[in-house]
Amino acid sequence: MTSLAAGDRAPDLTLFTQSGPVTIASLAARGPVVVYFYPKDDTPACTLEACGFRDAYEAFVDAGASVVGVSSDSAESHRRFAERHKLPFLLASDPDLVVHEAFGALKLLGLLPGRVTYVVDRERIVRHVFESQLLPRRHVQEALEVVRRLRPEKKAPGKRDGG
Repeated sequence: MTSLAAGDRAPDLTLFTQSGPVTIASLAARGPVVVYFYPKDDTPACTLEACGFRDAYEAFVDAGASVVGVSSDSAESHRRFAERHKLPFLLASDPDLVVHEAFGALKLLGLLPGRVTYVVDRERIVRHVFESQLLPRRHVQEALEVVRRLRPEKKAPGKRDGG
C-alpha cells in the first residue's frame, strides 16, 4: 500500500497505547490528530522527535489537537520511554505493523521503519503528510503549523453577537 496523501480519509483503527485502547475516530471527534510514526523508542533521533513533541505539547493542546506516536515497540517499552522523557501524549504499540500498513508508513528502503507524520482533521481527512528520516524536529514544526491553521476561530473577548 502507498502512503496516505493529503485529502485521503484516515482509517479508523484502534490504537493500543500505554494508557489503553483508543480509536482514531474518538480522538478526531475532539479535534485534529497528529499521528507520527517513528522507528524505535530511546534511539537518538526518535528521542529528539518525541521530546520535540513534548516541548510543543501545550501549543498542540491550545490548538485543540491530540498527538499520538506510533512504533512497533511494546506497550511496556512505550510506558518506560514516556516516563523517562516525561512525554504527555499517547504512544501506540503496533508490533504487527497493522497501523503502519493502513497509513502506508512502512519501512524505508526495506530496512528501517519509516518516520512520517500525518495531521488528520475532525472528519478523519488527512490534511498534511511529512516524511523525513533525517529531520525529526521538522515533524513537530510542520504538524504544529497545520493544526494551528485547522483551529476554529475564537471570538474576541468582550464582543457579543448583535450588539
